[in-house]
This record gives sequence, structure tokens and C-alpha cells, in this order.
Amino acid sequence: MGGMLAASLLLLTAPEDPFDPGPNPLLMRHPTMNATTVVFSFAGDLWSVPREGGSAVRLTTSEGIESDPYFSPDGKTIAFSGQYDGNTDVFTIPAEGGVPKRLTAHPAPDTAVGWTPDGKSVLISSSMISNTDYPRLFTVAATGGVPRALPFPAGVQGSMSPDGQRIAYVPNGKWQQAWKRYRGGQAAPIWVAQMSDSKWKAVPRGEEDCQDPMWVGDSIYYRSDPNGIMGLRRYDVASGKSSDVIKGEGFDIKSASAGPGGIVYEKLGSIWLYDLNAKTSTRLSVEVKGDYPEVRPAFKSLAPYIEGGNVSPSGQRLVFAARGMIFTVPASKGDARVLGEDQGVHRRSPAWSPDG
Repeated sequence: MGGMLAASLLLLTAPEDPFDPGPNPLLMRHPTMNATTVVFSFAGDLWSVPREGGSAVRLTTSEGIESDPYFSPDGKTIAFSGQYDGNTDVFTIPAEGGVPKRLTAHPAPDTAVGWTPDGKSVLISSSMISNTDYPRLFTVAATGGVPRALPFPAGVQGSMSPDGQRIAYVPNGKWQQAWKRYRGGQAAPIWVAQMSDSKWKAVPRGEEDCQDPMWVGDSIYYRSDPNGIMGLRRYDVASGKSSDVIKGEGFDIKSASAGPGGIVYEKLGSIWLYDLNAKTSTRLSVEVKGDYPEVRPAFKSLAPYIEGGNVSPSGQRLVFAARGMIFTVPASKGDARVLGEDQGVHRRSPAWSPDG
């Protein structure tokens, strides 16, 4: 299998502009906003763009993934989940960017969930003290300190009332978030609980999944899929009734976050802004430009990526897929060959025809 060794280290070339996101890239995730700016995750980093759209500015540059950004109530600080040292922990940076400040350091993944209404603490989710590995909700001071567990046995998302006396939270997550129209036991409810005694009541629902509670005034906005497509709903705390804000149509709303005067959300990888007063949604035109070292030509060992091997009828060559490309290599002597070198196509599951 000398050819296999030759194929194990190849220079992977790239087209002239292999990853041009253009004026409206379709990979923007987890948006949040303050009065003037939207921050989102793209290509594993955090970026900011004016609320009216425009050219995005990169805020973080680490090799790990930064995600789940949340603006503080005063709009001056961003809490987020980051992998600066390998593990997922919670950090903060100034809204305009800067050196990240670490808030957690537990080996369990710690993720940012939001802020307390006074802006003094960050709300996080972690299994750091769980005997069952179920995450719980904690607060940790924005200046640093020991996380303080909230008085609930489990929690993955949450949003506090403006007075800080109650919280709307999601007690459980799904092992597969992308499972559309899921109606099993992991479909999450939203519970509204008292911080003082943990007494709670559920936001009314059928069998649908509910995510991203956002407490705004006397209402709780959240994502839900009663018709099988994630839309945006509103729960009136006083009356106990829920209604559609943005009915689920076409593609799912994948994440949402409330900010001054509106809700910013992600749909089909684009960023939309829902105006709470006008009750209209606008898609932001965002241009994202960067060096993207991940797509530069580089030498890569193919051994960990080999899949779908198939022997030729003569037994003289083997065909397999690796990193989206198809290779043939000789059983003993000869050259390794790449089949179909055009970029932008992911190939898999090669099979030799009976006639070879």
C-alpha cells in the first residue's frame, strides 16, 4: 500500500476565493444586540455590525470557538462562551472589543445564557455540581468570583424578570437540537419560577419544543414550533395566554435574543431584526470579510479522514474518500490519483463499477 502512504500527506489546494461570504453570508449564528450594534458568531469568532447593517468587525480571534454572545443590560459588555484554552468557559469583553475576562474555569462546559437585570452578574448554564450531568443555572459576578447556583435542579436557558424576582427558564435540552418536528420527551417546556421559593408554572403549550425565553416588560417571548417550524411566540405573564408573533413558516428561527426595542434572530443563517413597536421584521445586510486561515491551502494528513474504501475488480487498486475528495491508490506499487479536483464539491461513498 505504498500509494496509500503517498496519499496520506497531500497539499490541499483552494480556489481563488474559496470562502467569500458576500454581502449576505448564510452562516451567522446567535445574534444579540444593544441600542446601536448587533453581535453574532461567524466562523467560530464574534463579530459586530451596526443595527442598520453594513460591514462587520471581528471582535475575537482565538483558535477555539466563541459563541452565545449576550449584551449586558447597559449595552457596554458582552458575555459569551469561549474556548480560549481548550475547554468551554464563560468570558466577557467590552462591547467595542478587547482582552477577554475569564469568569469560569470548571472542567465541565460552561455556557453563557444571559445577564441579571442589574447587569452585575452573568447567567450561565453548567453541570459543574451535577451528579447526573444535567446542567443547572448559575450566576457569576461580572467582576469575577465563585458561581452561585440558582435554586432549580436543572436549567439550560433562562431570562430574568425586570425586577429580578422571577425567571423564565428551560429545564432540559435536546441531545439533537436539529431534530425537526420532534415531539418526544426531550421537547422542552418553559417554566416561570419565583426566585424566592422556586415555585413555578409552565408556559402553556402542546407537545412542541420551546426555546430561548426572553423576558421583556410584562411579556416572555420565546421560540416554539407548534406547527413543526420554529417561529416566535409571546406569553403574557398577567393573562397567562400565548400568541404568535412570527408564525413558523419556511425555515426555522434558530436562535433569538431581546434587546432595546426589538428582538434579533437567526433564520437560514441570516440575521433579522423584529421591531416590537412596528411589529415588523427586517433582514440585515451584513458583509463579513476576514483572512479565514481555515480555508488556506495546507498540508493535511488524510489518514484520520479516510472513509468508504472499495477494492477494484482486479484487486490492483483501492478507491476511498477523504475530506470530500476521491482518491485511488495501488495495492503495491504505483501512483496515487485524485478524481475530480474541482473545488466546492464534497464527494463521498465511491464504488468501483463491475468492469473496473
